[in-house]
Amino acid sequence: MRLGSQVIITSHFEETLAQLQDLAQENERFVPLIREGNFLVEDARLAIEKAYLASYEKTIVVLAADVFSPVVQNKLLKVIEEPPPKTDFILMLPSKATLLGTIRSRLPITILDETVEAEKLELDMERLDVRRVYDFVQKHKRIDGAGAKTLIESLVTAAIRSGRYDLDERTLELFHRSRQALDKGSPPSFVFIGVLLKLLARKKRERS
Repeated sequence: MRLGSQVIITSHFEETLAQLQDLAQENERFVPLIREGNFLVEDARLAIEKAYLASYEKTIVVLAADVFSPVVQNKLLKVIEEPPPKTDFILMLPSKATLLGTIRSRLPITILDETVEAEKLELDMERLDVRRVYDFVQKHKRIDGAGAKTLIESLVTAAIRSGRYDLDERTLELFHRSRQALDKGSPPSFVFIGVLLKLLARKKRERS
């Protein structure tokens, strides 16, 4: 692992940050901003403000979260493209699946561990409706908690990739809470219904 602007795919944020700090020289300053769940727009603003604080030291801004929404990634894009002098940006997240192409093209990707594997959903996210929600829940009603968490990640990834949903920060936070609910023993079918109905509510209307 090298020290410099990049995306690091890992779910072990604190451990990875410590490894990066071990690589740093005495005159290199770290500005970490680690969030549980979603990286918010106000977090992005704060990161940009910190990056522009005058410093004679080389600065490494480390941003970590489970999810960087498209809105947040676009907010960070300009400062990643044209960072302040002596400043590097490192993004840490568990999966590269939700990274926008603009971010991928500007930052090298280092994969330490990718927790979310590709999952064939057998669910057409572009044609999602109540009937398909019901069929999906029935099909996976006996799935265990670990498998359900993987499916939740895959649903969110597929929704983002489709571009058919208005996924604001509150919606993404719901998905994060859904994973927490599974950890606490909530029935997967109940969690799936909540996530999929929320997606239906956020589906963009087709123009006539």
